[in-house]
Amino acid sequence: MRDPYTILGVSKGASEAEVKSAYRKLAKKLHPDANKHDPKAASRFAEINAAYEIVGDDDKRKAFDRGEIDAEGKPRFQGFEGAQPGGGGGFGPGGSHFESFSYGPDGFQRRGAGGGPQGGGFEDLLRGMFGGAGRGQRAQFEPEDFGAAAGGQDLQASLTISLTDAAKGAKTRVHLPTGKDVEVKIPAGLTSGQQIRLKGQGWPSASGKAGDALITVNVAPHPLFKPDGADLRLDLPITLYEAVLGGKVRVPTLDGAVELAIPAGTDSGRTFRLKGKGLKAKGDNKTGAGDLLATVRVVLPEHADDELKELMRKLRDKQPYDPRKDLE
Repeated sequence: MRDPYTILGVSKGASEAEVKSAYRKLAKKLHPDANKHDPKAASRFAEINAAYEIVGDDDKRKAFDRGEIDAEGKPRFQGFEGAQPGGGGGFGPGGSHFESFSYGPDGFQRRGAGGGPQGGGFEDLLRGMFGGAGRGQRAQFEPEDFGAAAGGQDLQASLTISLTDAAKGAKTRVHLPTGKDVEVKIPAGLTSGQQIRLKGQGWPSASGKAGDALITVNVAPHPLFKPDGADLRLDLPITLYEAVLGGKVRVPTLDGAVELAIPAGTDSGRTFRLKGKGLKAKGDNKTGAGDLLATVRVVLPEHADDELKELMRKLRDKQPYDPRKDLE
């Protein structure tokens, strides 16, 4: 994936507010629902979501800036430390004559004949299996330490999807560390942090039997909706006159806009519940979908003219009221 800052069109020194604003503008512009005739819209939308997952998260952003993770949020290999002449446990003269490898909760471990485990990534494993161990000597590999003779190891991968795909289900493709591109079926109602297991798509063993691929799914932030369990929350702007006089307003949902009747005298902050317009509960056919909780926010016009100001002065002078009386 390209540099996430470039994708979002912001500099590395951009503030959190600038990053969020840039993401919102792009998300609205590139959302598949607004580009139904563009076959590339979904991939571009997924790209900005993946970029925002990095730059929009403070910890991930710092890790990316330090070079600890790549543009897809995957840890970067720290490289391979070369031979140290005369050092104990190295590949040079005086070093160990063999190295063995084991795999555990901490990943691959490299163990020399004269020392304890050393941090080793997959690059170290390949070098130990196919590279020379020293001058005129070949590395000796002990399969029992690898622990994969009976079956391959599981691998971990991540996938970022849109909220719409999480709510309705979808099919997409994911690139695995093995180099394969595989199709993944996203069940409706999936939430961030849940995993999908792909049988036989993990690391192969010496016997050829592969482990599984565990795909951790992350749901990208939506420019309008915020998940709350099976419900969705939405800030719904209304005008001052709609709040005072009431009226019907259009409310966006994942299935398209619907009409909502706003009663006269509606206060800002009041929440309306739209039944069944939330997320589908995964694997639950009894409760069905959650609800959409729309909280109204009264928004004043950008430029208040003299007539509006005069109307407010009359209201203040003739019908004063104190909405903060209960705060004292």
